[in-house]
Amino acid sequence: MRHLISFFTDAFKIALESIYSHKLRAFLTLIGIIIGVASVVVVGASISGLNSYVLTTVAKLLGVNHFMVDRMVSATHLTEEEWRRRDKRNKKLTWDDYDWLRTQCETCKEVGAETGTSRDLRQGGEELFGTQIMGVTANMGEIEDKDISEGRFLINYEVEHAENVCVIGFDLKEKFFPGATPIGKSIKISDVVMQVVGVEAKRGSFVGQSLDNLAYIPLTTFEKMFGRRRSLQLHGKSEDRERFHATIEQARLAMRNRHKLKGNDEDDFGLVNVDDMNNGVDQFTGAIAAVVVPITCISLLVGGIVVMNIMLVSVTERTFEIGLRKACGARGNHILMQFLIESALLSSVGGILGLLLASGLASLVRATTPVPMTITIPYVVLSIGVSAGVGLIFGIYPAYKASKLDPIRALTKI
Repeated sequence: MRHLISFFTDAFKIALESIYSHKLRAFLTLIGIIIGVASVVVVGASISGLNSYVLTTVAKLLGVNHFMVDRMVSATHLTEEEWRRRDKRNKKLTWDDYDWLRTQCETCKEVGAETGTSRDLRQGGEELFGTQIMGVTANMGEIEDKDISEGRFLINYEVEHAENVCVIGFDLKEKFFPGATPIGKSIKISDVVMQVVGVEAKRGSFVGQSLDNLAYIPLTTFEKMFGRRRSLQLHGKSEDRERFHATIEQARLAMRNRHKLKGNDEDDFGLVNVDDMNNGVDQFTGAIAAVVVPITCISLLVGGIVVMNIMLVSVTERTFEIGLRKACGARGNHILMQFLIESALLSSVGGILGLLLASGLASLVRATTPVPMTITIPYVVLSIGVSAGVGLIFGIYPAYKASKLDPIRALTKI
């Protein structure tokens, strides 16, 4: 055992001395490994960061323990013909559906409703385009866990009496009320003067679209202004996480009963919950990882080929050294292990440098974008492990060639 430890210690020292004595050549050799490892880690961090970013944004948009019932739900797997069929079949959701779900979903903590449209706003010489005007019930603030930075959200009295009040997003505050509180002041929406009662906390943007360019008004006020032709979107919230799926199933059953659906009849409405969206995001980013990570690993393969080439050069340069060691009693397997250790060490150093480069790039992305680039342990282990493995695999042939050198011929090549 001591002999084995001594051998590996000496082999490691010789490998370090060999790398240090050819610093420039070693660095140029490692560039391929460095770039390969950095690529794998950065791609992994990007996918993990994108996943976290989307899930965090979904949480900001929808809150927790939250589901939605809508006339139609976007689904990428549907054909155009299937989409048209459902569009023709599915019924518009109305106030009666809302009242029914409120009374029939006993496990629902809250049931709310909303609908919306887009309008350009103009006030005091300033313009804001594409503002989302959302007509909502008063409990939508609780259902979607809205964070109100100033004032308050809408109340039941204002919805029941179709009051001209609104809660505005952060973009509207900055555009029309810079440096001042908008609470108690007025804003025009489609030529209707609305009193501002609250400001939603800044939520940022998602895929380039602002989440703060919106205004909430009572659903009854919305229908008075824009008509009742639009289908409502119904929202529900369970008491807690444990009863979430049971609540969704009760809501689905209530809506099927409301629409008189039987047995194997398809739902004539769409139902989405936060878990479905989160699982969809996980599947999407997982599919990206399954395609992109193997492609980035190709750069590690190229780096391995370079390592093999340099190790072959090293064997040629150290022919006399190999012959001398064999003449002194070193076996072929000792020479083989020596060169395998050197190639693995060379690649591992490249892996560590690549990891440091990836860490710097991830920090830069975090500082300049909203995506939380996260370097996860699995990708670190993968990159270092693969880089060391590449060194071993591509070092086998040069090491084998060195182990088979004839000591007599090697000693004559001075």
